[in-house]
Amino acid sequence: MEFATTLLIAVGLAMDAFAVSISGGAGLREDRLRWAVIAGALFGGFQAGMPMLGWLGGMGLASFVGTYGPWIAFLLLALIGGKMIAEAVRGDGESVRFESGTATLLVLAVATSIDALAVGVSFAVLDIPIVSLAITIGVVTFVFSAAGVLLGSAFGHIMGEKAGIVGGIILVAIGLRILLEHLFF
Repeated sequence: MEFATTLLIAVGLAMDAFAVSISGGAGLREDRLRWAVIAGALFGGFQAGMPMLGWLGGMGLASFVGTYGPWIAFLLLALIGGKMIAEAVRGDGESVRFESGTATLLVLAVATSIDALAVGVSFAVLDIPIVSLAITIGVVTFVFSAAGVLLGSAFGHIMGEKAGIVGGIILVAIGLRILLEHLFF
């Protein structure tokens, strides 16, 4: 596979993690660089690992991912996004709370990388080697996610308390897009 095609696939898969990172960065007030590296590593790691798992699982995993993966991603993103909106409206929080630990980041990393799992399954079916593609996906997602946290932090300073509402809407919209693509496209 050509590097340009690999890079386009990687950028496409990194977009959800980038949007989530912007949302999460909006609530950060300190340790921005630390959280940018943590988010980049988690999102990049899952985005690199999931295609490899999908490729290894091949056809056996294809029916499960095709049937339930989009629903799982939608539910996870909608629940976290809805919680963010509710907390912002009540004044309990402003965004995805990276500072509270990596558990939320892990859930988001899984939710945003389910499509990468499906890519791995597709490449197994097509008998396309996965290692260089997975590495590229991981590196691109790391860079996009880390940059997203830093951009989101700047965005959060500008938006203030409304950043949590916007971030929650973004997460719900990403989940809805994943589900609608599965149902209608």
